[in-house]
Amino acid sequence: MKAALLDAIRSELKSRFDRLSKSALETRAAATDPDSKAESKYDTRSLEASYLAAGQTKQVRELAEAILQFEQLELPDFDMSDEIAFGALVEVELNGETQCFLLVPAAGGMTVSHEGREITLLTPESPLHGKLLGLRVGDTLENPSLMVTELG
Repeated sequence: MKAALLDAIRSELKSRFDRLSKSALETRAAATDPDSKAESKYDTRSLEASYLAAGQTKQVRELAEAILQFEQLELPDFDMSDEIAFGALVEVELNGETQCFLLVPAAGGMTVSHEGREITLLTPESPLHGKLLGLRVGDTLENPSLMVTELG
């Protein structure tokens, strides 16, 4: 199951990379187009486009790095009695709702649909990632209020 999940994540990352790369190129072209020259001191279209292109270029680099990390990533298998660790697929009851998280090195916050479930990627930068580490099925947290219901 995790191999298929990794494939879905890789596919989503590559799709986002392709879309954002194209958009960044178009934005960069708009920023440097002679026709976008400011017509007055209040015309900031070119400047705004250059800022947008710089931000998009940074996102493209981050996606490229995430793609490389996921190309090399192998997720370990967990038993229901194991502690939550890196690579775990965790199902929790959070504020009365069932949610699934995958503890990974990159692409934090991205959500992937897999086998009828929405799985949110958590990276070490996420406070919840740190709080889940070491818990087991049946363990609870107070802040946020959650209970671990499944581990894979």
